[in-house]
Amino acid sequence: MLLWLTLALLWSTTCWAKQMYGEGGGKYFSTSSDCEITGIRVAVGLLGLVKSIQVRCGVSWSTVFGAPGGTTQEFILQPREHIQMIYGSYRVFIRSLIISTDQGRYATFGKESGNTFIVSPSEDGKVLTGICGQHKLLGLSGLCFEWDYPPEDEEWTTEPNSTRDTQCSS
Repeated sequence: MLLWLTLALLWSTTCWAKQMYGEGGGKYFSTSSDCEITGIRVAVGLLGLVKSIQVRCGVSWSTVFGAPGGTTQEFILQPREHIQMIYGSYRVFIRSLIISTDQGRYATFGKESGNTFIVSPSEDGKVLTGICGQHKLLGLSGLCFEWDYPPEDEEWTTEPNSTRDTQCSS
């Protein structure tokens, strides 16, 4: 019982302290927030639900977070290109994501439906460094986004963690 209470407290300080986009609910996930994001894979199912998401850090892909299935699309960033804005929509599940970079490129996943959101960092120069959220049997039910300064010359800056932004909404 004490273990579950400890895990719940840890989860609440990592996820609930962040604002979630979408209704949420289900199993929590979080990508690493201390790497340079170099790509994103998103799977969309037949019903138009965003089923899963995967982040590439450097040259390695993270675990696939979400439900199995769907058609997967991949968005690979160019060297020194960073994600600076995310536009999305949701009903019960995430329905669409449009990911925009600091080089003017973007990728569209799914179809807009329901409530919409726009997420970007609160300070100039910050970029997407991590994604967290929740998923259920049919797909992603909510997403959170972490923002920080990009690495300088292949190494992360030494900005303190207190400068990190995390945004999500319900």
